[in-house]
Amino acid sequence: MSGVRGPGWEAPVTVAELVNAGPLAGARMYGAGENPVRGVRIVDEPSVFATVTPHTAVVLIGTAASGGWAVEMAMRRAWEQAAACVIAPAGGLSEGSGEVLAERLGVTLIFVDEDPLVVAVRVASAASRPDAARTQLVARCATRLAGAGASARRVLGVLNAELPGTSVAFLDRYGATLAGRRDARTDQPARRDTPRAAMGDTSRDKPYEASRDTPLEASRAVSREAPHEGTGEAASAGRSRWSAEVEVPDEEGGVLGTLVAAGSSRSPGWPAVVRTVLELAVAPLTAWAARERLRASRDFALQASLAERLLTEPEPDPDPDPDPAPRPRGGVEDTGSARAAAIALGWPIRGPLTAYRIRPLAEPGQAAPVGPGDGPLAYTLITAALGQVPVLTRGDGWAGWSALGPSDLAERLGETLRSMPWPCAGGAGAQVEGLGGLAESLLGAEAAAYVAGGAGVVRRADRMGPAELLGALPTAALRAPAAVVLRPLLAIDRDGTLLETLGAVLDEGGALRAAERLGVHRNTITTRLDRIKSAGFDLDDAPTRLALQLACHVMLR
Repeated sequence: MSGVRGPGWEAPVTVAELVNAGPLAGARMYGAGENPVRGVRIVDEPSVFATVTPHTAVVLIGTAASGGWAVEMAMRRAWEQAAACVIAPAGGLSEGSGEVLAERLGVTLIFVDEDPLVVAVRVASAASRPDAARTQLVARCATRLAGAGASARRVLGVLNAELPGTSVAFLDRYGATLAGRRDARTDQPARRDTPRAAMGDTSRDKPYEASRDTPLEASRAVSREAPHEGTGEAASAGRSRWSAEVEVPDEEGGVLGTLVAAGSSRSPGWPAVVRTVLELAVAPLTAWAARERLRASRDFALQASLAERLLTEPEPDPDPDPDPAPRPRGGVEDTGSARAAAIALGWPIRGPLTAYRIRPLAEPGQAAPVGPGDGPLAYTLITAALGQVPVLTRGDGWAGWSALGPSDLAERLGETLRSMPWPCAGGAGAQVEGLGGLAESLLGAEAAAYVAGGAGVVRRADRMGPAELLGALPTAALRAPAAVVLRPLLAIDRDGTLLETLGAVLDEGGALRAAERLGVHRNTITTRLDRIKSAGFDLDDAPTRLALQLACHVMLR
């Protein structure tokens, strides 16, 4: 394990480590347990306390543990000698008295059910070889993680159960928390814990109990992240707040997410142990992600194939043969079965239907920001906003249909685009009756998505006119040709009024409406048109008018 050890791995173990994850697992502890343990001293009578050195775990036997008065005196002597803790057999002092005394003197008191001499040997071994004690914890965590399998929830359950006093969460690359505890987030304010709460026990009536066989617990899902690399400590009053993070790679070598852990402890070795255990959890989390991706890809491909069949195959016969010939086993299902499967999936296949199209936007000269493996994520985000609808791959984006009308569908598409991690534009086709008209609606949705242009913008095909079509023109690429077409006009148009007038006349279809649009007299427009014609433009020629209108639109944008 030396290859994975971090700074502080061989630092002395603390009392809390011995109880939470060491030889005292299962014992009942009163007090913070933050003192380091550097040795063990067996005390059978009060006079032995004179030989106790600081940071020693005192194990009471014989007359020193025979009754509440003896244990209380031992606690006072342990405080005088700056002992790390006092370990006593169960029954030597009432639990209520032990709790009060531990809090008053600031000395951790531990009750054990086993033979105190056996316990003393175990604690002495852990104190003399803290690296070996921590290695045992890591080995136990590795065994539990192997048993958890490829499940993010179970893996996080093991981590939070086996790393007491530590909160662990798994954050994805977009900032959402897939599993774990809220206070593991490094962007959350540090909780001001009492010693008892910090050790995991929030009750004032019961001692903290640690066990090697803590059951796996379901982790709570939260969101957002504050990623950073490595393990660090932030000093605070008394104990320090530390955090550790380990990146989990995806199958393509990128970052799938980040395991984050945080806690409060005076043990300099504990953060290194936590980081080592987090690294052990990387493999099962990577396997979980691969399994989920494979399942999602399979499910996405199956539903997309079903949707394609519904679009391409004819409507089934409304009066089928009452005694059809049986299909061979393993054969392809007929169209009626495809429609039954679509109904089972909750897809709309009858009545008014409206197609949609989502188009990822790429920077000029660059490829689309999505890849073939992004279909399952898109499917999840689309169905989250639109409900149970089919999602097909169309070009570098996605398409499908819904029972919503164009207005409601456009609004839901806007929600979908805002939830996507890529810049996308959307389009809603015209509403049609049944699957037979969806091809036309899909074409309209495709055109509307192209016209939409900007990220997050949704256009409706039933409201798409010349202005929207002109708005989709690639002005950057057409500006140079437009300047060539309009060069004679631009040479005499010093203030831009002639260009503005020409564009208004062509857009509005005449001088009168152009004058209203520009807020000038009709005669002013007529005078300007004479100057435009004098530059060599024949406005009565249809191809010339079309070229000039496109050029004006590009230059005036």
